[in-house]
Amino acid sequence: MTARYIHERRDWPRFHWDDASLSALLAAVRHRQGRLVGRLEALGFRLQDEAVLATLTQEVVTSSAIEGGILDRRQVRSSIARRLGIDIGALARVDREVDGVVEMVLDATRRFDAPLTAERLFGWHAALFPTGRSPLRPIRVGTWRDDRDGPMQVVSGPIGRERVHYEAPADERLPREMAAFLEWFEAPSATDPVLRAGLAHLWLVTIHPFDDGNGRIARAVAELALARSDRSARRFYSMSAQIRVERNDYYEMLERTQKGTLDVTPWMEWFLCCLDRAAAGAEATLESVLVKARFWERHSAATLNARQRRILNALLDGFEGKLTTSKYAKITGCSQDTALRDIEALIHLGALAKDDAGGRSTSYSLRKA
Repeated sequence: MTARYIHERRDWPRFHWDDASLSALLAAVRHRQGRLVGRLEALGFRLQDEAVLATLTQEVVTSSAIEGGILDRRQVRSSIARRLGIDIGALARVDREVDGVVEMVLDATRRFDAPLTAERLFGWHAALFPTGRSPLRPIRVGTWRDDRDGPMQVVSGPIGRERVHYEAPADERLPREMAAFLEWFEAPSATDPVLRAGLAHLWLVTIHPFDDGNGRIARAVAELALARSDRSARRFYSMSAQIRVERNDYYEMLERTQKGTLDVTPWMEWFLCCLDRAAAGAEATLESVLVKARFWERHSAATLNARQRRILNALLDGFEGKLTTSKYAKITGCSQDTALRDIEALIHLGALAKDDAGGRSTSYSLRKA
């Protein structure tokens, strides 16, 4: 029988790639990683904490968004800050689902030296689904999937006209498939850890061992491997954020690879290029951290109430849309009159500026340095 997917091939899972084709890309990624980590480590602990908080928030939010899940960014940020002991002022109430995703990502990145085991993966899966349900159905939590309702498939399209992109190995293969994967992941190897991160991501999402959450768990495993490559628990760039930007290319490359041979050179090339762009994108995160630090230095002597500090931090952290008195009042729980007085005081201090449009659409922005 002709193999439809790589896991049906005789040589599965003997992956291989062309080192010569990857050497220049790998060197470029390693250079950018080192330069980025060096720049951030020169900032001091407080600004490092800000950068780590911004990066991990981005990682958690975008890893869920890749699969269509929408998490409240403020809840994610609050959950991470609380767990890392970073002071960000008032913390938002956090849903169990948000806490679970944060727990998985922090365990992967902060405990990168701890062995990856089946029990650890089960714990991540249980954290992702604290109610034992995905959005539409109950799922088996903290264990490998079963195929009692049919094979595990990745499908798109309307009912009756579905397109099957991929079909995972049958459930009876999972214990030995995962045993082989975990043994490989923890075995000493001369392969560069960045390449191992790319292969781990592909291998685990190809096995697809859980009823749901496979993509998020595969990306967490890749982040664990990348933390090992950096030898640091402090994450300064987000692979998931870049994958979210390149989502269509990501799924196309996965499908092409999973329907191809065990020569995964094209996948590894794509992974390295995506990782390089992720590290380049971290420059924007660094700049936002520095902008925030400079802003508070300029206004260090200002007397501000808790409402004003909350709004200014929201604007500095990427407030979505325009700030109006109505939004100010809703976010801080004050009256419209109080909101207007607070805003006028911030304008007087030089922290806010009125946008050009006036009248009923009056809005406000941070005053540039």
